[in-house]
Amino acid sequence: MATTLDIPVKDAAAAPRFHVVEHHPENGSLLGFWLYLMSDCLIFAVLFAVYGVLGRSYAAGPSGADLFDLPMVALNTSMLLFSSITYGFAMLAMEQNRVKTTLAWLAVTGLFGAAFLGLELTEFAHFIHEGATPQRSAFLSSFFALVGTHGLHVTFGIVWLVTLMVQVGQRGLIPENRRRLMCLSMFWHFLDVVWIGVFSFVYLMGALR
Repeated sequence: MATTLDIPVKDAAAAPRFHVVEHHPENGSLLGFWLYLMSDCLIFAVLFAVYGVLGRSYAAGPSGADLFDLPMVALNTSMLLFSSITYGFAMLAMEQNRVKTTLAWLAVTGLFGAAFLGLELTEFAHFIHEGATPQRSAFLSSFFALVGTHGLHVTFGIVWLVTLMVQVGQRGLIPENRRRLMCLSMFWHFLDVVWIGVFSFVYLMGALR
């Protein structure tokens, strides 16, 4: 005769509860951002190549030697380079967990970036006033495409920087904000490297032609 064993079942409410903690893969975020920067490198490489091919197609219009004001471009370059230095100071303050100092250096960085954009827009306005519009020649089309794309990236970087300043001010230097600041640091320094290429390849070589 078969017997049946009664096995006591514990109350589900008494069972141990486990809290699921979502972990954001920091290395995955940084790798993904590196991949984005590589795609941006390809975009600028194409724009540099286009300018290299079309940079002397003036169509009887003004050349770089006629338009470029090297002292102003040098001043503009210094604004962007100084912003890279001040962002480095912000990262050092972040490592020391100094929120107010980090925010202060980020604000200075944003001001330098805004000064860079202001000088660049002034240059564009001067060119257009002189009739050197993008449709005037292939040289000007490629120039505005390359320099304008870089300027758009700087604009996006400033918007991103202001957004991070608000987040750091509200939530402090939590791991998520540190990771975001690190990604913006890579982006900002990348723009500096690209601009050095623009300054050397476009402005300096263009003024010597």
